[in-house]
Amino acid sequence: MRPKQGLFALLLLVLEWTRPGLPSPLRPICDLRVLNHFIQEARDAEVTMKSCREGCGLTEAVSVPQTTVNFDDWEKKNAMEQAQEVQTGLWLLQQALSLLRTSMTNSELNSHIDNVIRNLHSITAVLRSLNFQEYTPPASTVGPEGTWRVSTATELLQVHLNFLRGKVRLLLLDAQACQQEAS
Repeated sequence: MRPKQGLFALLLLVLEWTRPGLPSPLRPICDLRVLNHFIQEARDAEVTMKSCREGCGLTEAVSVPQTTVNFDDWEKKNAMEQAQEVQTGLWLLQQALSLLRTSMTNSELNSHIDNVIRNLHSITAVLRSLNFQEYTPPASTVGPEGTWRVSTATELLQVHLNFLRGKVRLLLLDAQACQQEAS
């Protein structure tokens, strides 16, 4: 049922984007409604996780990105540094959610986790389409700077949700390709 909802949402975005009579529609990659849809699906996964009683835990602690944003520090970074920070966080979340997916036996939650992993891949593709340099994962097993560790699936999903609402949203709001369209 979930893949149909995702396809339906994408179809609505394309139809809205191509609707005649709009003077200058946003490109779908700059339309924050797409990100809002991903955030809602992250919330759904978090709510489902909170009601899960068995077969829905992490087998080990995982590294996740810091979600707090010091706006003074964020503004001092150039777009590439901001993108690198977001891409590092997306990569960490993909690794952590994939580990969670393999350790779970709850089928309802599995579909939510599959969905949020697909959404992270979509966000990564959006960043590539905005001409941000592709992320290369670190060769060492030591977690990148600006990370911390969580040991529960609920904490992981909270970090995921906050990361989307925070740093990912800030990066997309400030993306130069999207700013040019708004003018």
